[in-house]
Amino acid sequence: MVVGEYDVWLFDLDGTIVDAEWAYTREVFERVGARLGREFSDQEAEIIWHGLNGARDPQLRAWGIDPVEFWPVFHDEEDPLARAEATYLHDDAAALVRDVQRAGHPIGLVTHCQQFLAEPVLDHLDIGDWFDAVLCCTSEVGWKPDPAPIEYTLSQLDIEAGARGVLAGDGASDIGAAWNAGLDGIHVERHPPERRGHCVLADYRVSSFDELGRT
Repeated sequence: MVVGEYDVWLFDLDGTIVDAEWAYTREVFERVGARLGREFSDQEAEIIWHGLNGARDPQLRAWGIDPVEFWPVFHDEEDPLARAEATYLHDDAAALVRDVQRAGHPIGLVTHCQQFLAEPVLDHLDIGDWFDAVLCCTSEVGWKPDPAPIEYTLSQLDIEAGARGVLAGDGASDIGAAWNAGLDGIHVERHPPERRGHCVLADYRVSSFDELGRT
């Protein structure tokens, strides 16, 4: 596979291009658990943070947690500046994005990370200008694997009809969104399948973007 095979590239953010230090994640779930009166194990926190089991709301319901109650508390306990300072860049993702930039292809970002958190992260890492379009998913636009966020982002990019596109992400919802929107999907496995509990199907499955031929 080479960068030139695609005319437009979309990326997920958390777990794909960046990640947060575990200590920050653990502290957030401790505060959320204290407010909800329910402790979260390390495994449960990891599952929700990374979406290891796919869509998060069904998982919360399976644990007896109402998503309508959970998410406002979760977002209230997130500190945008602390989140940004605890976030680091994946070197393999940075290298891939630079290759795509050098090839002159449009690049979009489609993330479930909310705008009040995503913008400080992009600013802190100085990567906001990597992307020609940025979409933070909402209930109005839709959530991956719904193709609507992908289709909206593509509409914001200067691409010709019939352009061949690809989305790179670390979750099953990313690949589902890509396929539902008629794009190819690259799955980067930041977590061993045994921790996830299943393998994620994709057009390309890699443990690092460095495994992709990018000439």
